[in-house]
Amino acid sequence: MMFKVFYQEVADEPPVRERTKTFFIEAESEREVRAKIREYGYNIEYIQPINDVFLEFEKQSENFKVVE
Repeated sequence: MMFKVFYQEVADEPPVRERTKTFFIEAESEREVRAKIREYGYNIEYIQPINDVFLEFEKQSENFKVVE
């Protein structure tokens, strides 16, 4: 399953909407997503499961990137 992760790069600052970034990651659950990205030290705002139709739409964006 694919997930879209909304995050701030600096975990110790208050979140600011204009600084929110996103990436996509494959995992079986939200818990697995959090385990995979724990080492980055991001301030995770939201993790959204993505269905096939939405994924195809997102792939058309120039900002689409999948994290391994």
